[in-house]
Amino acid sequence: MAMKKGLGKGLSALLAGAGAEYENSFADALESAEANDGERSGGAKHPTAEIPVSSIDPNVNQPRKAFDEAAMNELVNSIRVHGVISPIIVVKSDGGRYMIIAGERRWRACKKAGLQTIPAIVRDYTPQQVKEISLIENLQREDLNPIETATAIKQLMDEYKYTQEEVADRVGKSRPAVANTLRLLTLSAPVIDLIASGRLSAGHARCLVVVDNAESQLTLAMSGVDNKVSVRDFEKTVKAFLAPKKEKPVVRQSIELKDLIERMQRTFATKVSALGSDNRGRIYIDYYSRDDLDRLVELIATLEKQPKE
Repeated sequence: MAMKKGLGKGLSALLAGAGAEYENSFADALESAEANDGERSGGAKHPTAEIPVSSIDPNVNQPRKAFDEAAMNELVNSIRVHGVISPIIVVKSDGGRYMIIAGERRWRACKKAGLQTIPAIVRDYTPQQVKEISLIENLQREDLNPIETATAIKQLMDEYKYTQEEVADRVGKSRPAVANTLRLLTLSAPVIDLIASGRLSAGHARCLVVVDNAESQLTLAMSGVDNKVSVRDFEKTVKAFLAPKKEKPVVRQSIELKDLIERMQRTFATKVSALGSDNRGRIYIDYYSRDDLDRLVELIATLEKQPKE
């Protein structure tokens, strides 16, 4: 596909400034998108503009649907004191409005902080590019829950014909990691909800993809929610469910066989046990030392010397 090829591996460079997060109290601030874009275009930079907060809309294709309230309040307080450290990235939409490509948390925080405008860089992307870039940019972040990540990966593969290898290359993950994340979407809806809410970890959930029955999936999932057990122990639980140990059939011994064992124990003055039934089995005679064995040998020799009736 021509568009995908055009974005290709250069997409990581295009988004290098739009996907990084500061590891400080400002959380979610992007690195300088202007400097990155200037380097990409040979020196020309997109200017930063102050755009009314009320003229900006979130991206409906944003994979992240949940925003941590405590972290959001910290960002609001930071913006009130220091302002917005780095501009958000937007594209023009109908009616003189703008749509966010990167920076929705800062835009939301600005609204809560009561700011009238926000610094933004306006980019020129087609609607398809906007959707594809938004998905990949968000997949490069670390704050999506596993189900949001899996859904975004599946969307890239379905709509843009990406292979697992191509997705892995563009978002900086290994192909097995991409495959394992996609498998989470094969689980039943209640289990998926547990993963999305953070109650069931992706590690625990991956153990369940081999369980076909939806009811069994949920029953097993509830035994592992909230990290009740380690992933390793949870995996053992799932394996035990799939391959339960077969109980050995109980062999009932007749009164006559039990009586014979008791008589042998008295005769040999040691433990005697039988496995099997009247029709077939084994009789075990225990000895505990060389002297004990010699005693049994002498006893058998004595019995052999007795005249036969």
